[in-house]
Amino acid sequence: MIRKIFLFAAFAGFLFLSAPVMSQTTEKPLTPAEKKLRSDKEQDTKAAEWTKSLNLNDAAKESRAAQVISTHLKAIRDWNSEHPFSTVPAGINPFTGNKLTDQDRAIIAQSAMPKSIHDDLMAGLRKELTEEQVEAILDKYTIGKVAFTLQGYKSIVPDLTKEEETKILGFLKQAREQAIDYRSMKQISAIFEIYKNKCEQYLNNNGRNWRQLFKAYVDKVKAEKAAAAQKEQPAKK
Repeated sequence: MIRKIFLFAAFAGFLFLSAPVMSQTTEKPLTPAEKKLRSDKEQDTKAAEWTKSLNLNDAAKESRAAQVISTHLKAIRDWNSEHPFSTVPAGINPFTGNKLTDQDRAIIAQSAMPKSIHDDLMAGLRKELTEEQVEAILDKYTIGKVAFTLQGYKSIVPDLTKEEETKILGFLKQAREQAIDYRSMKQISAIFEIYKNKCEQYLNNNGRNWRQLFKAYVDKVKAEKAAAAQKEQPAKK
């Protein structure tokens, strides 16, 4: 009997102690207006961080540039929310004949965003920043994909000429500026993929064989990994 009383008391104590914790960790769901307000603050913070990284040493100019960026981020978000992939009818890609994926439809929907939104961003940035600083902001949008992808081409084509590098860099910069009008990294990567195909077609047209170059690079990387793994294995007794 005493044992039962003790167990009941212990269980009641557990409920008493855990109840406040449970009530503290349960958050009230945000209303749509509260979600938008939180998102607005996130975009403002991101824009402020990006402009701060430029070290402009001009608070007024930094504030104006941040406002231009924040306005663009919010416009992308709002268009994306109001025009989901479902607003684009299912169909086929006329280039490949394959059925449009949900991501294809989302990109089509996002690409219908008014051109003025993009133009306002670029004009606003160029009014406040140098061209080099504008490019730095675009790199923030696209997490440095231009430099990363260019380095990939240099690794795959070790004897890449200056002319080829300039042409490829031009394609990648076009990808970057187009990609800033998309919200998710999957969409941004898909835009870069379009221009990567252009880069590879250019190399083929310029006397290169992209398929062979890429295969040689993959084989080289595999061989290097295998050699490193072999080296790390303990010597057999």
